[in-house]
Amino acid sequence: MNSFPEHSFPGDLNLHDGVPQLLALGVLGLVAIYVFTRLFTDPEAGVVYTVDEPEQLREGWKGKVLEEPSLKQSGSSAIQCYCPATGQLLGLVNPVTPDGIDRAISRANEAQQLWATTTFAQRRKVLRTMLKYILDNQNSIAQAACLDSGKTRIDASFGEILVTAEKLKWTIDHGEKALKPEKRPTNLLMTYKKNEVTWEPLGVVAACVSWNYPFHNLIGPIISAIFAGNGIIVKGSEQTAWSSQYFTSITRGALKACGHNPNLIQSIICWPSTAPHLTSHPGISHLTFIGSHEVALKVAASTAKSLTQTCLELGGKDAAILLDDINDMDRVVATMLRGVFQSAGQNCIGIERIICLPNTYKRIIPHLEKIISQLRSGSALDTLSTPSKKADTIVDVGASISSATFDNLERLVASAVKEGAKLLVGGKRYIHPHHPKGHYFTPTLLVDVTPTMEIARTELFAPICVVFRASDIPTAISIANSTPYGLGGSVFGSDRQDLELVTRELKVGMIAVNDFAAYYAVQLPFGGVRGSGYGRFAGEEGLRNLCAQKSICRDRWPRLMKTSIPLPLRLPLQDEGRGWDMAKGVVELGYGETVGRKVRGLRRIVGL
Repeated sequence: MNSFPEHSFPGDLNLHDGVPQLLALGVLGLVAIYVFTRLFTDPEAGVVYTVDEPEQLREGWKGKVLEEPSLKQSGSSAIQCYCPATGQLLGLVNPVTPDGIDRAISRANEAQQLWATTTFAQRRKVLRTMLKYILDNQNSIAQAACLDSGKTRIDASFGEILVTAEKLKWTIDHGEKALKPEKRPTNLLMTYKKNEVTWEPLGVVAACVSWNYPFHNLIGPIISAIFAGNGIIVKGSEQTAWSSQYFTSITRGALKACGHNPNLIQSIICWPSTAPHLTSHPGISHLTFIGSHEVALKVAASTAKSLTQTCLELGGKDAAILLDDINDMDRVVATMLRGVFQSAGQNCIGIERIICLPNTYKRIIPHLEKIISQLRSGSALDTLSTPSKKADTIVDVGASISSATFDNLERLVASAVKEGAKLLVGGKRYIHPHHPKGHYFTPTLLVDVTPTMEIARTELFAPICVVFRASDIPTAISIANSTPYGLGGSVFGSDRQDLELVTRELKVGMIAVNDFAAYYAVQLPFGGVRGSGYGRFAGEEGLRNLCAQKSICRDRWPRLMKTSIPLPLRLPLQDEGRGWDMAKGVVELGYGETVGRKVRGLRRIVGL
């Protein structure tokens, strides 16, 4: 007996008969939902996550002002972190020991084993998650960078956040293409072969980074390393040890939010005496070093012990050559000021020398003198705490990381003046009225400098604008190439042939035409020549340098044709003369440039 009453459906279809149709409709509905989800949701979209911010970023924080600001604390091995703009104590960081380095490498290596199996889509999701966090937390990131390095908020925006966002976006958009297997050509003799090159993870890589861009210099190597499938150990500078902890937590938080092991990324801080344990460690497959030429010599010797691949990005004495046909002087002056004074001149690709042709020299000096004399030095904390932006709280140039170089800077300026240069603005340290324990050097303009002066050959890393006069373009090029460095450079002008001449003749790794450091904003390979180091990071080349390159040669038609050694060439030889004749024939057939030569080779092969 049927316990359910019968119900009629359109077309006299009862409930029992309509089950298949209902199932079909259900399946179609699920398919529609799946298609809709795929079309309108992004499986690689960034995940929202949070990171505990340091208490020093909270509104109203007042740190103790140190009487004698120093990284070292009497009776302790801890690193004393302080704000170089104010002298305020940020906290203490315990440096890692050799055993700690071993443990960090071990943890990264264990996490990397699984990470190496992830897809590019999974890696992009992590980078998108990181990018989303950075864009949502620009204020906190900039404030931390300002506190730890003394730079201004604008400098933090351009030098820390913008370039990091660019690196993330470039890697998200182009990273997979750079690391996809690449087909390579064959030749006549090897037509039956197909060739490719692949890029595979190296394992655990390392980066020793400088203090001048504490956020970007730390995050940049991490982005490339993890996208290439590696784990990474980043040794930050003891000068910015405090912010390294916070910035590392941002990258590790992105990994954790996406379901991956945060141990893939390890951040360490140590005193210089401990660093060789990292740089010579056999567990490291590649090392990127950003720092001085003097330290790089020691690093290169250390990495050689374990034959570790090394990329060295060292200092520079970058020149901007200003030709005589500049027709937008206001724009060029503004660019020079940004290039010279960004991060108080503590920029490896900052403009350390302005080389002007005669007419431009006469035009630009009054502009530079007027503006540089008006530049205001100070702490970003003042602008953060004063929303009204009164003129007396606006900061144009931030602090130097340390006052250790000030005596030498004053000596170099005085020596140049003694040799004929003219000091128009500044030239000495500056005692800030509100922050007397901060490290400030007065924005400086020094003109009539010549290549033989010591200041013309020494990397200053300071807010000092140095101007040369050149009689013609060849002289300007000669001045630009007169130092041991060769990192970056710029040329400004209107005549295309003159611009190309300078571009071709400058002995540098990078050059911007009618711009400053534009190559860094588009992820071109970054690095220098001569005393500025070797190797490249950023861009396709930088990403591939963090991979093991593998060349693969396969049979194109494995069932039809494979390499086979002809009888006259098989060991042991039966007839050395016949073998030699055949070998010559193979070479002529494969590489002869005329038909006659190839025919002759073929005849030798077959024995005619």
